[in-house]
Amino acid sequence: MSKNRAISIRQLYSTTIRSLDFAGEWLDAIGCPEPAGTWLIWGNSGNGKTRFALQLAKYLATFGRRVAYNSLEEGVSLSLRNAIEDCNMQEVARRFVLLDKEHVPDLIERLNKKRSPDVVIIDSIQYTGLTYADYKSLKDRFRSKLFILVSHAEGSHPSGRVARSIRFDANVKIWVEGYQAYPSSRYGGGTPYVIWDKGASDLVTPKNNEQ
Repeated sequence: MSKNRAISIRQLYSTTIRSLDFAGEWLDAIGCPEPAGTWLIWGNSGNGKTRFALQLAKYLATFGRRVAYNSLEEGVSLSLRNAIEDCNMQEVARRFVLLDKEHVPDLIERLNKKRSPDVVIIDSIQYTGLTYADYKSLKDRFRSKLFILVSHAEGSHPSGRVARSIRFDANVKIWVEGYQAYPSSRYGGGTPYVIWDKGASDLVTPKNNEQ
């Protein structure tokens, strides 16, 4: 479909809209999502955001998606390497790349290249320096990409005006607490996802989390 073209109901129903055939616990949590758009993951430190983002990256790679994890906040570190090892990311090594604090202009240059990543995970949004207008421009520029943004939290809400605005725009919103992920998805799902059984054993149910 061309940009800014009026679409009739008949044309809409006859248009093929791709989705990823999630299964099992991922289907229960998120449904069958489109391969593009924006997802937002947020939570307080030490609750499993990075581990969850890596597990998600690994699962998306099994669909043949090329996934880039941009560690803007932490960079290449021992804790990140340990998390990558724990998630057995070597199983999808051909479709996964770690970016070491790659700033947004360099990321845009990367995404303009052929065979660029299909999925970009940015950890965290607070380290991008993006305004909400910048975010919208990035999303509109690369409409075929899936952007998964990781955010700090203030209480049970994303931290900062930009992250809070992105939450309302995102197709999938995921609050992480006590090594469990609590999704709100436009594609269905909604079942909490256990990130780490041992870490989740002392789970405290989130309160006042209006997604």
